[in-house]
Order: sequence, then C-alpha cells, then structure tokens
Amino acid sequence: MLAVLFVTVLTAALAQVSFPLPFTPVPFTLQPMVVLLGGAALGARLGATSQILYLMLGIAGLPVFAHAPELPQGVLRLMGPSGGYLMAYPLAALVTGWLAERGMDRRVWTAVLAMAAGLAAVYAGGVLWLAKDLGLVAAVALGASPFMLVDVIKIAAAAPVLPVAWRMLRS
Repeated sequence: MLAVLFVTVLTAALAQVSFPLPFTPVPFTLQPMVVLLGGAALGARLGATSQILYLMLGIAGLPVFAHAPELPQGVLRLMGPSGGYLMAYPLAALVTGWLAERGMDRRVWTAVLAMAAGLAAVYAGGVLWLAKDLGLVAAVALGASPFMLVDVIKIAAAAPVLPVAWRMLRS
C-alpha cells in the first residue's frame, strides 16, 4: 500500500515540474518515467492502481495535474490536450508491469523494451485524444514528435534501475 501511495505521490510531484512548449498544447513533464518505473517496480496490478489513484485525486480537484492555465484542476483537466496521456497512465503502468512480471525487468535491454511498450501506450492515448480535434497527422506532429527524443533518453536513464536493483537483491 505504501509503495502504491509513493508512486502516486511521485507522479503528482513530477507533474508540478512541467514545461510548456510554445509549439504544442502538451507540456513536457517527467511523469511518464515515473509511470513506467512504477509499473515495472510494482507490477501490473499495483502499478495501474497507483495511476488510477493519481487520476482519482486529480478528478477530485486536488492540484496533482501539470499546470494548464486554460483549464482548472479537476475533471476538466482530463478534457484538455493532456487528457489522453493522463488517462493512458494506468494502461502504461499495467503493460510495463505485466512485462516486468515476466522477467523483462531483469536486463537493461529487455527493461528498455518493457518501458518502450508502456510509453507506446501513453503516446497512443495522447495522440488519439489530440487527433479527435486536430487530425492524426497534426496530433503526431504536436503530441508525439516533439517528445520522442527526450522520452528515449528518459527510458535509457530509467531502464537500468531495476536490473541493478535485482542484482543488489541477489547479492
């Protein structure tokens, strides 16, 4: 229970470290890294639970979502440009956790693949959400392309954490 709460609070805390970008309606945050690491560390069920709890806190109106001047905190924030990404967090944690439960968190390269699969769920949710208003080509251009390189770097930084932890636990 404490681990789930920790990942939930960490997701909310890193939402506050957001950088609006002038060329996209979606801010840059470090949240996806926590979602993926949390899913891998907690497993599918608990990882998804941490993100569902995060969304529930946001829907209740607590200031856990990234800053967005055009929308107030609460359920309306899920209707904005970042809504699809946020709503995909439980699925991303579930996918990453499911793959980790099958041993993909034991080696760096397989951890990269597990996290990439979870990140693909985040991108799919976000891009499809944006596409309903912008069209698919514009949604990819504004909601995926600007973030891909940085997200690859985030995964490369996060992926070694779990294999190193497993090695430490074995010794």
